[in-house]
Parts: sequence; C-alpha cells; structure tokens
Amino acid sequence: MEYVTAVPPPRSEAAAPARSGRRSLAAALLFGALGAAVALLATRQRWSEGTATVAGGAFPLTAKGSDVTGVPAALAVVGLAALVAVFAVRRAGRFAVAALLTLSGAGIVAAALAGVADGSALDEKAAEATGDTSATVEALTHTGWPYAAAAGGVLILLAGLLALRYGSRWPAMSGRYERGTDRPRRSPRPVDPERPEEIWKALDRGEDPTGA
Repeated sequence: MEYVTAVPPPRSEAAAPARSGRRSLAAALLFGALGAAVALLATRQRWSEGTATVAGGAFPLTAKGSDVTGVPAALAVVGLAALVAVFAVRRAGRFAVAALLTLSGAGIVAAALAGVADGSALDEKAAEATGDTSATVEALTHTGWPYAAAAGGVLILLAGLLALRYGSRWPAMSGRYERGTDRPRRSPRPVDPERPEEIWKALDRGEDPTGA
C-alpha cells in the first residue's frame, strides 16, 4: 500500500493572497482619502458664473459648488466614514459598508455631472440682484471644478470596488476593542504596616490591611 504525502504549496504562492490584500488595502485607503479630499475641495470652488441685467448694466454673478448642490460634499463625508468603518466590521457588515462606499462614489459622480448644466443657483441670485423673481442669468459659463468633484467620486468608487473584491482579506479591529472589555485589574499593592496612611487608604477601599 502506497502513502501519498501532501506537498505544501510554495511559499510564494501561499503569500500571494496576503500581498494582494495589503496592496488593495493601501490602494483603497489612498483612493478613498484622496477622493473625499478632492470632492470636498471642489464643492468650495466656483462652478459657474454669469451676469444679470440690472438698472446699472450687467451685474456679475458666481456660484460655488455648494450653492449648486450639497450632494457631493455630503456623500464625500459618508464615503470617508464608510472607509474607516470597513475595519470595524466583518463578513456581511464589511460587505454592506463597502457597498455604501461604492454607492457614495457613484452618487458624487452623478451629482457633480448633473451640476455642470445646472443654472438654477445663478438664477436665484439673479432674481435677488434684480428684484424680479422671473429673472434668469445670462452668459452662463462653467468651470472645471464640477469635473474635479466627479473625479473625486470616481476615486471613492474605486475604493469601494476594492473593498468589495478584497475586503475579506483586510485586517479588522481587535476583538478587545469590539467587545469593549475593560483592562485587567491590577492586584492591590501590599500595605506597609509601618505607614498608617496606607492602612487607612486600604480600609477606605474595603480591603483588609492585614492581608488575612
């Protein structure tokens, strides 16, 4: 009767999943953090500009990204929180958080591209400047910042896809922190009978200073 001895896989093959997990983790952290920063920065910049006709002539108007839509900034914060939360959960919870991260990136892209052609924010400013509620902005132009916000959303989307694909290989928070267990209590220091103040402190703590 012949016995077949199982040959372990080469060390390089066994370490391949660990290497891919580390690389995907580093890439997801980079993409997620950079994407959130770009999206938040872009929403604070000028997205569109135009003019409104008033009694004195043409009045220049500008609108920031936050004036056009608040969705990219809100989803950037959600995506950043989801990126951090990925390490606090496991299994199904990690998959759900990774899906939320992916959807946040997709939502930023959609909202930013929709804001490229949105002139409602400038129309409202034109109505305020002229005192005519039916006034609209003229000579409407847009900057490249909406596309920068969309690029930030793409980076967050990529981070979410990496978390969906490789998240099961990433480390999780220590079980000690998840359970919220307290630190082990130290045993009380022996009371020096030559020092009365230590005896009184031991009695206050409910301890027997004699050690009996």
